[in-house]
Amino acid sequence: MKKITFLIILLASITNAQTDTRIYDIVKNVKTERIKKDITKLANFGTRHTLSDTISNTRGIGAARRWIKSEFDKISKNCGDCLNVQYQKDFVKKNKRRIVKDVMIVNVVAIQKGSKYPNRYIIMSGDIDSRVSDPNDFRSDSPGANDNASGMAGTIEAARVLSKYTFENSIIYVGLSGEEQGLFGGRGLAKHAKEKGWEIIGIMNNDMIGNIKGVDGIIDNRTFRIFSEPTPITETAKQRNARRFYGGEVDGISRQLARFIHKTTKKYMPEMNPKMIYRLDRFGRGGHHRPFNDEGFAGIRIMEMHENYTQQHQDIRNEDRIEYGDKLKFVNFDYAKKLTAVNAINLASIAWAPPAPKNVKIGGAVKPAVSFKWDSVEGAKGYKIYWRDTTSPTWDHFTYVENTTEFSLEGIVVDNFFFGIASVGENGHESIVSFPSGLIQN
Repeated sequence: MKKITFLIILLASITNAQTDTRIYDIVKNVKTERIKKDITKLANFGTRHTLSDTISNTRGIGAARRWIKSEFDKISKNCGDCLNVQYQKDFVKKNKRRIVKDVMIVNVVAIQKGSKYPNRYIIMSGDIDSRVSDPNDFRSDSPGANDNASGMAGTIEAARVLSKYTFENSIIYVGLSGEEQGLFGGRGLAKHAKEKGWEIIGIMNNDMIGNIKGVDGIIDNRTFRIFSEPTPITETAKQRNARRFYGGEVDGISRQLARFIHKTTKKYMPEMNPKMIYRLDRFGRGGHHRPFNDEGFAGIRIMEMHENYTQQHQDIRNEDRIEYGDKLKFVNFDYAKKLTAVNAINLASIAWAPPAPKNVKIGGAVKPAVSFKWDSVEGAKGYKIYWRDTTSPTWDHFTYVENTTEFSLEGIVVDNFFFGIASVGENGHESIVSFPSGLIQN
């Protein structure tokens, strides 16, 4: 087993930083004007409530999803049919809560197949539907400009920009329906992915990315939140018990995806201020990444930092000198552009990276060194072994190794840090970090 001194580790950490100039081009090519145009188009459908009109060409969710599909079709035509555009549907019967009549939940899916790992998917989603104060009111005007035309427009724009590139992994751009009625669209697509045997790297759910003025009066056009659950709900009792002895309470697959997004954003868009929020979603609330989490997939929510509750889930009205409603006038299109770029660069970085290491094992109890073993990854030029203080939210230190699948860090006590391993491709792009899932048997 190879060993290395702490000095060499530090030198490797300094000299192995890499950037890809294509990522800067992606940031530059995301356009505010197109996002504004798309948000305006979606808001002008009047309402996009899940139970609204499906026949009209100008009003209701039917018109909205047909327009979204037509945009994906245009994008595909412009890139030589590089997108497989389709509807994904699930029939939901009337219930006593928010489905007051039988309805077909229809998602609009555009798949950009990867050249090397076509069955591995990284997903960006926005929600198609909107609502007013009464979740069952499907007739009143509900423009949903920020919630969530902003996220849907960002997803379409990301497809426009990234369709110009070829990636090793597949990317899915999707408009999900039925979010306000109970996360039905995400549930349907997550189940579909499970049935088809898709390997989901993760989903980046975008829900409200266009507001910069919070209900508390704070104005901020740089900061955004990344919500992620700590550990998968699908873990076994044995895995939960192991955490009591070996750690990992905040190191589930969704949390690693959140850390990846935080790191990539700080690297390529240093003007932005990503905030990792250590919870599944807002207090007592939910979003369309949760159904994917429920199936055992990694998933996070990207959204504005400061919400204005007078402009979401509200009837359009003026009351006590407050203007209520999710109107176009309240959307900051430049901010929506920035968060769209955040998504695009992370989609690209993940789609250009090799798979994450599997079967990562760790050892080093009562020793002045930490040992690792992992499975070889196809397409990996090397690996980064990361570590951080147990109280740190980010991976702060690493060493880079090649031509090996086992390693030992000398002079580091396993008790005082957490560790993980990422694969590194020939192009310098890294996988999401894999947290150790087993012990090295001495």
